[in-house]
Amino acid sequence: MASKLNASLRGLRTFCIAARYESFRVAADELFITSSAVSHQIKGLEEELGVKLFERGSRELKLTETGAAMFAEINPLIEKLDVIVGNYREGGRRKSIRMSVQPFFASEYFIPRLSGFSAEHPDVDIQVETSDESSEKHPADADVSIRLFKSPPEGARSNLLFPLRMVAAGSKAFKKTIKLDGKTITSSFPLVVHETYPKAWKQWSKRTGIALPEDSKITRLGSMIAVVRAAERGLGAAMVPVPLAEQWFKQRTIVRLFDDELEADVSYYLVCREDRADDEEVRLLCDWILREFRDLA
Repeated sequence: MASKLNASLRGLRTFCIAARYESFRVAADELFITSSAVSHQIKGLEEELGVKLFERGSRELKLTETGAAMFAEINPLIEKLDVIVGNYREGGRRKSIRMSVQPFFASEYFIPRLSGFSAEHPDVDIQVETSDESSEKHPADADVSIRLFKSPPEGARSNLLFPLRMVAAGSKAFKKTIKLDGKTITSSFPLVVHETYPKAWKQWSKRTGIALPEDSKITRLGSMIAVVRAAERGLGAAMVPVPLAEQWFKQRTIVRLFDDELEADVSYYLVCREDRADDEEVRLLCDWILREFRDLA
């Protein structure tokens, strides 16, 4: 009975992390295990519960309705359990930091590098939460955040990391269909638009002088991950952030359609709550982040 319970708890924790990012790969990075191990644990949990928690596509992972409902109920309990267990570890309460990171930044840039900090400071626990990409604020329950702001937020300590830069991208097959007459696109050019940046294509067109077709079909999506995946599948051209999407370009799942970049009116800031800014573990994390991302400024 005990071994079965342990497997269930491990599976539930893995499920919560995979559900948060809707990615087995990102969950594997955070848990320091392989993607296949994450998939195996989720499959075991689904078999134990007798329900399907994820819809698995060739390149996309989505929570089922049951999975989403279960995540909403289970995640707060798992977080509380992690805190309680930490209080009883040898040496007493471990140092803990709550972070808020916007979803695409977290999955493509922050989480894959977090193992470096954990290796340097194994006694510091980092709890990473992702939240709405459109909210230009430091979440009240976060100690530290990396988020987009037009200017440094008031009432907190902040450091500019780098400006948001975007580039037109699409699938390799889509790029081959593009036709230009001078600086006017004459071929079909459907657009994939992130709802947070609805004017990005108009700004890009003005910046580059490249005229877009007036009758372009538009697909609007609510997350940058969905935008990049739509571009990858050939739904159209998308404005994607660089260098955050660099891994997608390296894998050639998407390519640059044009060389010109658009610098947005927002930048990524590292923000810290004033009452925790001088805590040793917070200073260690902030110093590491500034070193890790200084080449992007």
